Formats: sequence, structure tokens, C-alpha cells
Amino acid sequence: MTDDILKAYKEVESAVERYIQLLHEHVTMLQNVEPPGSDKVVRLSAGSKAMTDSASIYLSYAKYVAYGMPESDEIVEDEIQG
Repeated sequence: MTDDILKAYKEVESAVERYIQLLHEHVTMLQNVEPPGSDKVVRLSAGSKAMTDSASIYLSYAKYVAYGMPESDEIVEDEIQG
């Protein structure tokens, strides 16, 4: 793929990782201030987990495409390290 596509993927990956981290921090903060078992905390915790799982799936495929849809995952790992 082009360098621009790879660069855009890395920007998206970084932004999503930051979003997930901030979301987890917010959940932790709410767990410290809301009553145990609070509906708000339960819903946001579940939402945070869903976002983390979805983001992982999305980023995995986005990386695969950004690296030109190689025949094997090993090629992507080699290109990342190289």
C-alpha cells in the first residue's frame, strides 16, 4: 500500500488507543465516585469493554489492509519490525 495509507492507519490506531485509554480511565474514576453497582458504572463498563473489543477487531483488519493484504500475518509482523 502507499505510505499515505500506512500513515493514516497508524494515526487511526493511535487515536483509537488514546480513546480507549481515556474511556477506561473514566470508568475507573466513576467506580471511585459512584455507589457500587451503579447503573451508570455498569453500563459504561460494559460499553467500554464493547468499544475495546470492537476497536481491536477494526484495527486488526485496518492493519491488514494498510499493509497490502499480505498472504500471512507473519509478513505484517516482519514489516512492522523492519
